[in-house]
Amino acid sequence: MRRREFIKLLGGAAATWPLAARGQQGERMRRIGVLLNAAAVDSNYQSWFEAFLQELQELGWSDGRNLRIDTRWATADDIRKHAAELVALAPDVLVAGTGTATVAPLLQATRTIPIVFAIVIDPVGAGFVASLAKPGGNATGFTVYEYSMSGKWLELLKEIAPNVTRVAVLRDPAIASGIGQFGAVQIVAPSLGVVLSPVDVRDAGEIERAIAEFASGLNGGLIVTASPLAGVHRNLIATLAARHKLPAIYPARFYATAGGLISYGPDYLDQFRRAAGYVDRILKGEKPAELPVQTPTKYELVINLKTAKTLGLAMPPAVLGRADEVIE
Repeated sequence: MRRREFIKLLGGAAATWPLAARGQQGERMRRIGVLLNAAAVDSNYQSWFEAFLQELQELGWSDGRNLRIDTRWATADDIRKHAAELVALAPDVLVAGTGTATVAPLLQATRTIPIVFAIVIDPVGAGFVASLAKPGGNATGFTVYEYSMSGKWLELLKEIAPNVTRVAVLRDPAIASGIGQFGAVQIVAPSLGVVLSPVDVRDAGEIERAIAEFASGLNGGLIVTASPLAGVHRNLIATLAARHKLPAIYPARFYATAGGLISYGPDYLDQFRRAAGYVDRILKGEKPAELPVQTPTKYELVINLKTAKTLGLAMPPAVLGRADEVIE
């Protein structure tokens, strides 16, 4: 859906809510708050949020009829303020979009209102839940990576660029998942004859300097692990990889659409649809403490052939044959 159509859809829903509500006075109006750590013009988040709304409709929840949805599009500077605003509205359920950036401020603001997160890498390590099987508190949802999957990124990178012997691994060392993902890549590196170099993603300058220094050597490649900061800098990272002729693999589709060579990771649209399912179950009386955190059921391999040609890489037919999407 195009941005203009999407915004019209949301605006129309908001405008018609009072009239629809008056026409359905016999049905109890429920309320949810949604916190998204992106600008409202972000096309990726628009599509994920649209999938969430559509799934809610299929489950019988209609914005303006039996449900009111309060949404906050937030940046790093104002996300805590928006989290507090949503909690103050006393919704039946809060929805956290992606990563620790949305879950942490909501949990700081409330330990009673149920919270459903759509995408979190390591909710146990982050302290959001007691365990995946038994969350135990007011938060539950969907995780996106088992750490062992991080090793598959290195295996895929070697498959498409067999000459690679040195790999820079971009990670956020300030979060548990940054350490965990790097550790999983370390486990498989010796068997593939690869030496790893960790690169922190704290700011753009640090990323640019570290990649430039790493690229001065031969036979280099790049793995970008999943983190909110890597997502923020995705365009810069893809540009640097192309500039320095580094074959690179990324953790989600939106990196490949931003110019990254290849991505392998969960289907984020599916994650948001499944989050709507948990919202539905909580609105019907189930408790987040008793709803297990679930792992992905759908993964997607996306290849950007335009970037491959720029790098002078011939994509192996076996890899192309496994691709869910090929960007020409």
